[in-house]
Amino acid sequence: MIEIVGPALAAGLIIALTHAPLGIEVLKRGIIFIDLAVAQIAGLGLVVAGITMDEPSGWSMQAVALIFAILAGLFFRLVETAMPKRLEAIIGCSFVLSASLAVLLLADQPHGGEEIQHLLSGQILFITWQELLKHAPVYALILALWFIRPAVRQGIGFYLLFALAITSSVQLVGVYVVFASLILPALAAAKVKRKHLAAWTCGIVAVLSGIFAATAFDMLAGPLIVVSYVVTSIIIAIAVSPKSLEGKV
Repeated sequence: MIEIVGPALAAGLIIALTHAPLGIEVLKRGIIFIDLAVAQIAGLGLVVAGITMDEPSGWSMQAVALIFAILAGLFFRLVETAMPKRLEAIIGCSFVLSASLAVLLLADQPHGGEEIQHLLSGQILFITWQELLKHAPVYALILALWFIRPAVRQGIGFYLLFALAITSSVQLVGVYVVFASLILPALAAAKVKRKHLAAWTCGIVAVLSGIFAATAFDMLAGPLIVVSYVVTSIIIAIAVSPKSLEGKV
């Protein structure tokens, strides 16, 4: 059991810790759907690499996905500068386009349906320690730069760090968990002074409960982790703002 749950727990917790500050920044900027868009575009890169390369290695697929994600980040930064009022709409259109292209590319593949499911809901319970160790330095670098050099959060630096994180996360846990781990903890911590602590708490509780529930009930881990994120974020949001809720009853 520990051979399966161990890497999954470690991956989920590392992603939760890294995504919390990124999600808070996303919420602050008001570009909620950039999570889905960049994750899906990175996923499209994985699909393209898998189809066009003969027996692609993990590193080559990582490189292609990262290129796609970085190009998306640079594009969104350009739109933010030139047409800030249209940024969210263009982000949404980019998500729909990249998702549609991925479906079209996989339509004629023998295991296309499985690949789409893997891309969206991930296979966190099948992560190995070797895979995790390959991505762990990426998350360590992002967290170090984020808190030691806050200046990187400004301008293009934010989009590059975001693309770097999403590229690894999509491969490990899929698009759905990526979006949930970025936005839901940030929403739960929206009215808290110590936002990072609240968001980290939400992510840790959601990952632990989601993975243990998935193994206990033999259910798909990715969607169950998303549900766990929703429930946990609602509980935390209610717990930290009871007065605001009482005033609306």
